[in-house]
Amino acid sequence: MSDFRSDARTATQAMRDVFPATPLQRNVLLSERFGADIYLKREDLSPVRSYKIRGAFNAMRKQPDQDLFVCASAGNHAQGVAFMCKQLGKRGVIFMPVTTPQQKIQKTRMFGGSQIEIHLTGDYFDDTLAAAQDWCASQGGHFLSPFDDDDVIEGQASIAVEIQEQLGRAPDHVILPVGGGGMSSGVATWFGDDVHCLFTEPQGGACLKAALSAGRPVALDRVDTFVDGAAVGKIGEKPFSLLQNTPAPDVLTLSEDRICTTIIEMLNVEGIVLEPAGALAVEALGDVLSWIRGKTVVCVTSGGNFDFERLPEVKERAQRYSGIKKYLLLRLPQRPGALKEFLNILGPEDDIARFEYLKKSARNFGTVLIGIETKKPENFRRIFDRLDSSGMAFTDITNDETLAQFLI
Repeated sequence: MSDFRSDARTATQAMRDVFPATPLQRNVLLSERFGADIYLKREDLSPVRSYKIRGAFNAMRKQPDQDLFVCASAGNHAQGVAFMCKQLGKRGVIFMPVTTPQQKIQKTRMFGGSQIEIHLTGDYFDDTLAAAQDWCASQGGHFLSPFDDDDVIEGQASIAVEIQEQLGRAPDHVILPVGGGGMSSGVATWFGDDVHCLFTEPQGGACLKAALSAGRPVALDRVDTFVDGAAVGKIGEKPFSLLQNTPAPDVLTLSEDRICTTIIEMLNVEGIVLEPAGALAVEALGDVLSWIRGKTVVCVTSGGNFDFERLPEVKERAQRYSGIKKYLLLRLPQRPGALKEFLNILGPEDDIARFEYLKKSARNFGTVLIGIETKKPENFRRIFDRLDSSGMAFTDITNDETLAQFLI
């Protein structure tokens, strides 16, 4: 432990030649809401808007004689590696899936400049990763894993070093998002028993929870890629070796829709842009009230590389989770005045967000897809009661994943 802490301090000091420490900011809104001193460790304010620059820097720093670095990534890791290639004068070859949004490709290119080349290969990340590793083996470069690498883990531990220095002491709790486990294992290992570390994962990528249950890293059957910065199908071997004794209650799993509520609130109220993975730690505060009241808590906001083209989807998911937006399949009688009767069911706080006939061929009834937004979730009880009283048949499909994929 003493060697790891010392090495992480050395890495942190070396980073200061390239980029400053990210801010540790007390958040008044969250502190008052949860009755605790809540600080945000703003990794979203690093030069590449995520903590990935730390691991990339440290791993490359420890390979001074290596001129070629290879990685596979569709996002933050690619940008961290590209930035450091330009800073250190190294050559980088970055493999990205063909499906990677142009915004991410352009940012990676901007950070790396002439020091990097980008290969678009494979529709899925596993195919991209295999192509990158094969290319690296044939060319003799150093493959830089985003998380399953001792030097990367040590570099990410610099977050803990900075927290302690900025706060002047160890916090009571640190809440860490988990993807492949590089950052969470590094920070938790550096703090050791001095700090209670809590780990949070998206429901569709709960690879730490699965590994703890199995006693080893296991591949998830399915991964929901919405929380792309933490949507990892299998935690790294090296990170898991450091996290394998984590108590099960210390691992929190949050739904993707729920995470969206924090993204929207942080943006609208605080002016903080967080990507889905970056919002994980903040949203988890609501699940640990009994532990954190009156304590000092640090939430690591791991990244802010948010594509604003996703904002309508994020808002939609947040509204659905909060219960203020629902989608119904409504059987509407095919007669004059029927639509007006339905509209009279709605109250002053209700609004129609979508109205689409799905089937009008029946003589007596037509099926309508209708989206309703309202101010308070309890308003839907009134709407449903009025629909029942009027004899209008309806089905709430808001949480029906299969229908939602095709219709919403």
